[in-house]
Amino acid sequence: MERHRIFTMSFASVYPHYVAKIERKGQQRSDVDLVIRWLTGYSQEQLEKAISDEVTFEQFFDDAPALNPNASLITGLICGIRVQEIEDPLMQKIRYMDKLVDEVGRGKKMTSILRS
Repeated sequence: MERHRIFTMSFASVYPHYVAKIERKGQQRSDVDLVIRWLTGYSQEQLEKAISDEVTFEQFFDDAPALNPNASLITGLICGIRVQEIEDPLMQKIRYMDKLVDEVGRGKKMTSILRS
């Protein structure tokens, strides 16, 4: 089976797009960092190191301290696909992150985004 090219892309190459997307909508970079840390268990320092080391998405999630146990509560469409139905575990984690960033951009309450 052919692997998706996003798996080998550096997380650092996509991260600025997440930030630009939410800033255009009046939100802050710190909110993006918060949802990424919530999802992955990274500390802010670990997140910044992953960005500076230009790790791939695959390595980013392999090195993540712990996927949040409430990540399975993230549902809905991203790129026309229901995140809860994505079969590839890595692709699902990437789409979870996309969905969280989208919710930040839409101005959803952080308590709702973080499934608390």
